[in-house]
Amino acid sequence: MTASVVTPSAANAINSLSSGRLPRWAPWTILAVSLALSFAVFALLNMGGEIADFNIAGAVFFGFVVFAIALVVISRIVESSRHATNRFATALVSLAFAIALLPLVSLLYTVTVNGLQRFDAEFFSSSMRSVVGDGGGAVHAIWGTLLITLAAAIISVPIGLFTSIYLVEYGRGRLARAITFFVDVMTGIPSIVAGLFIVALFTMLIGSGKYMGFMGTLALCVLMVPVVVRSSEEMLRLVPNELREASYALGVPKWLTIAKVVLPTAIAGIMTGVMLSISRVIGETAPLLLTAGFTTSLNTNLFDQPMMTLPVFVYSQFQNPGTNIDAALGRAWAGALTLILIVLALNIVARLIAKYFSPKTGR
Repeated sequence: MTASVVTPSAANAINSLSSGRLPRWAPWTILAVSLALSFAVFALLNMGGEIADFNIAGAVFFGFVVFAIALVVISRIVESSRHATNRFATALVSLAFAIALLPLVSLLYTVTVNGLQRFDAEFFSSSMRSVVGDGGGAVHAIWGTLLITLAAAIISVPIGLFTSIYLVEYGRGRLARAITFFVDVMTGIPSIVAGLFIVALFTMLIGSGKYMGFMGTLALCVLMVPVVVRSSEEMLRLVPNELREASYALGVPKWLTIAKVVLPTAIAGIMTGVMLSISRVIGETAPLLLTAGFTTSLNTNLFDQPMMTLPVFVYSQFQNPGTNIDAALGRAWAGALTLILIVLALNIVARLIAKYFSPKTGR
């Protein structure tokens, strides 16, 4: 007779089940099976329809509902009522997490499915000049978004960071309280107010009816600065005072302590705040429509002529589709997907920068 060989993983699973405990992989397996069943049911219901009509939010929601019920029932059978109650609480938390993610999952799925239809080389190499039907692209809008947002970040990030350093390291008394108050007020102003402010300012300086990319840059700066200030201020306050005191004890001046100790310690949170501010403004439409204007041609000069941006491009394609509505909607969805990918790429770059420049804790 040959002796049966039991692998360590199988032995652990048998021991877990025989001891009245579910193995660690059981909840994940139940979740995967529940989601697979839910997606299969919704796919059958959508059979014959377009892929864009697939109800991914409903599939995820009912998948988590099935997971919660199955986990509690299996836990009550294998374990005990006490463990089943604990599993039920875990399932409720997981279900709440799924509900919170439903809008994001549905949004990403809808934009991706509809945007991939025009995600081609022509879209990234052509503008909308002389295009009223099929074809065309958004290269002029992509360049406009990148240039305006980059210029806004170059202006806003140093101002916001230095302001937060002043509030945390130097600011005392009425001036610091006044700055904090006005920053809080600026954080909540509507974006169109920033655009109207820049339009009024340039009307007084150079006259009315002017559109240029730099006006859009300044409008985005008004929205970015308070976000950078508040996020950077909170991150700088989290730096332990013991680090500052240790640096001062070694005779390091305050400005060098801030540059070499405080900022490197808080760099990860600061970069997250910067990316949050960029994500806050890169999708703004109203202030850019008032300041940067609208054009169908490529313009890379921030100080002359209107400049198209991706949010305005998406808005214009939905609002004025031209002679071919389906082509315009395809360009709009592709523009929205491009905007999401730009934000995703910026966040990845920010994570890499924060990881590279953050202080190393290992020896």
